[in-house]
Amino acid sequence: MAETIEKILLYTHGNQSADELYQNDRDFDAAMMNFIVIGEEVAKLTDEVKAKNEHIDWSKIYNLRNIIAYHYFGINVDIVWQIISNDLPKLKDDLNKLLNP
Repeated sequence: MAETIEKILLYTHGNQSADELYQNDRDFDAAMMNFIVIGEEVAKLTDEVKAKNEHIDWSKIYNLRNIIAYHYFGINVDIVWQIISNDLPKLKDDLNKLLNP
């Protein structure tokens, strides 16, 4: 999951806004696919891991996967941009703490 977050951050790094990301088809599509991958990885986590890390909103992460997978052409790019800008760095830090206690 940490590697997948790194990919999203890499693919979106050069974009300065949600609109700019959306206009860059390759980067946008790559980022969306990797959000789906993160959701799939969350689905594979044990209930024990999720319970020990309740500060991470696992269901919200998985729900984003469903939104992207089933409503791709209705994605609110501004919300995705906020997730990339604000939530992914925090999730990355949380995962690093889990992997390197």
